[in-house]
Amino acid sequence: MKILKQNQLRSLIISVIVSVAVLIIFVSFSGPVGLLEYDIRIINGFSDNSSLPLVIWCASEQSDLGGRALQERDDFSWRVRTDMWGNPHFVCTMKWDRKRKKFDAFKVSRDVRRCSLLRKCSWLVTENGFFFSDDEINWKKDFSWP
Repeated sequence: MKILKQNQLRSLIISVIVSVAVLIIFVSFSGPVGLLEYDIRIINGFSDNSSLPLVIWCASEQSDLGGRALQERDDFSWRVRTDMWGNPHFVCTMKWDRKRKKFDAFKVSRDVRRCSLLRKCSWLVTENGFFFSDDEINWKKDFSWP
């Protein structure tokens, strides 16, 4: 086993530092780098709203997913790719009858832990409120309608 001479060691360290610097510059100019993907799903869980859909509109600073009118048991889903800066943050506005509620459908700082290893974040919206699940079996009420 050869021992690296001091100059060779310096050259190696400088090469590593330059490589890391180039990588950081490349990432900065090429935009966010996706680290993890999460599946977000919103389900209309109303028991009887055949004449009145649940209207939703979801967006982040980077992406507007548009509006949807969900009939009973319909759902709307999308995939989110996080980046090294803690983005994205999706906010949805829900409207049902005369009620309206704006909420964080996906927020990296909150959801990277609670969406489990499967990276599944599901919302069930009912007359009684908004329920969250990471497996669509066990639902926990997060908040109520105003």
